[in-house]
Amino acid sequence: MSLYPTPEVVYAKRWLTVPSALRKRETVPEWSDANRGGRATDCFLEGPVFDNTGHLWLTDIPYGRIFRITPAGVWELMAEYDGWPNGLAVHPDGRIFIADYRQGILVLDPKTLVISSLVRGRHSEHFRGCNDVIVNRAGSHLYFTDQGQSGMQMPNGRVYRYDLLDQKLDLLIDTGPSPNGLMLNEPESLLYVAMTRANAIWRLPLMSDGTVSKVGIFIQLSGGLGGPDGMERGVNDTIHVAHVGNGCVWSFDRLGIPTHRVMCGGEHVTNLTFSPKGEMVITESGAGDIYRY
Repeated sequence: MSLYPTPEVVYAKRWLTVPSALRKRETVPEWSDANRGGRATDCFLEGPVFDNTGHLWLTDIPYGRIFRITPAGVWELMAEYDGWPNGLAVHPDGRIFIADYRQGILVLDPKTLVISSLVRGRHSEHFRGCNDVIVNRAGSHLYFTDQGQSGMQMPNGRVYRYDLLDQKLDLLIDTGPSPNGLMLNEPESLLYVAMTRANAIWRLPLMSDGTVSKVGIFIQLSGGLGGPDGMERGVNDTIHVAHVGNGCVWSFDRLGIPTHRVMCGGEHVTNLTFSPKGEMVITESGAGDIYRY
């Protein structure tokens, strides 16, 4: 990024934090062994999405919890189950899809709060560990990452597309070094995937026959303690990337030129979304805080 003009640095404000009553104090969950160095973890927020009523939904990965925050800022525990939920996506009909590391792709009915399984694997093989999920504009297809423990040492992470009408699962790539966040461009002709351990954003052109071709690196990042995590599209096809370990969200124009660095108050900036008012809402998972800009 040094070849481009220095992006403008702006500062997000701390907005909300997980209430004390919802934190698991002095607890070391099994999830922490591989993901937090075995440290006590009272919560770990991910997957922020707004529904069509203005409520903000989030996951708490290590404790299998789904939170909802009202427009007034009140936290509600909507579900708690045996899983590691990460990314969320809201379907146009209101259903909420969950990318769960242990259980694959799940569906939450926001009215009954019943969670059901949608797809658990491919060709009798379970997924390695699903991470993030998005739904296209028409609500006909899901895109999701199967990250598992892939990385530069084992670049076998997968990206899938699932046809909700035909119940058809397509494997788009299986060579990803830790595929994580996802984003479609405005015409839905390109799928961007955050490859966390490669510290890069890949671009996957979506072909008319349902395959991908000429996959390449779109943005090469550097630094941080992890890499790019969640992504979100902004106006004019801008691209916004949460950078774990770097304490910020990077903003790029549609050509990948950096424009802004949105700073938060902690290093573990994992994900973001946009509110109905157009505010950037960011999860800082290390402290269980939510920022907005």
